[in-house]
Amino acid sequence: MSLEKLKEWIGRTQSVEDLAAPFPVRALAATLDEGDPDPRNGDPLPPLWHWLYFLEIAPQSKIGPDGHAERGDFLPPVPLPRRMWAGSRFTFDGEPVRIGETIERRSTIKSVEPKIGSTGAMVFVTVQHTISGPRGVSLVEEHDIVYREAARPGEKPKPPKPAPTNPTWSKSIGADPVLLFRFSALTFNGHRIHYDQPYVTGTEGYPGLIVHGPLMGLLQMELARRSNPARIARRFEFRALSPVFAGGAFSVQARREEDGSVTTWVADQNGGLAQQGGATFQ
Repeated sequence: MSLEKLKEWIGRTQSVEDLAAPFPVRALAATLDEGDPDPRNGDPLPPLWHWLYFLEIAPQSKIGPDGHAERGDFLPPVPLPRRMWAGSRFTFDGEPVRIGETIERRSTIKSVEPKIGSTGAMVFVTVQHTISGPRGVSLVEEHDIVYREAARPGEKPKPPKPAPTNPTWSKSIGADPVLLFRFSALTFNGHRIHYDQPYVTGTEGYPGLIVHGPLMGLLQMELARRSNPARIARRFEFRALSPVFAGGAFSVQARREEDGSVTTWVADQNGGLAQQGGATFQ
């Protein structure tokens, strides 16, 4: 399909309602293992935890070879086989949604852009999600998805540049397959690169199971907000730079800046910069 045909998807919208039930919050809290109290109806939903809701539930007969739903409905049918979460940007200008409330997500395809990278052709699709509750719009997210060519024989990931070594706060995360499975289950994410070792190594050409980009983004936000408990997050963003693979531990780090903002990043098992981001607080 031509790029011009794919651009016909720009402006396409989709609206979904859900109930912000407490169990997914309880399950994610157990997965992050921070000792949080059990959630109750009326508690505010922490930043980025809206990912527990509005889950895509495609019939089994409509699942593509990578474990995602087949393309061509809401998302454009980009004819490139490998798909990754490239990054996200968030604004939290409204009141947070609360557990027990009915919430809505309105999604719009904002752009479809081709690029050429070191591994060949890519297409970036940006989707804007507006999350609302009974008090109006709570947050707006822009989500970048990148589609890439199939792995070439002998292709290896490009080594990342070294991560910064001057964090104010840091947390080590064990990147084991159980963590990856639990996050996939919580977000109903069937992408096989996170749990299917023969697929991710044999078909997509990676050396092992891949840690979810949104999981690492969530961990950056968690470190920033838990390290600043008296402040309210207003902006956050993260961008994927290099994959992190299961086995061993990676490090989530954050640094307080002079202007009060917080720079965040993820260092892989070898100290390479895997993701970078930043948060602004009130």
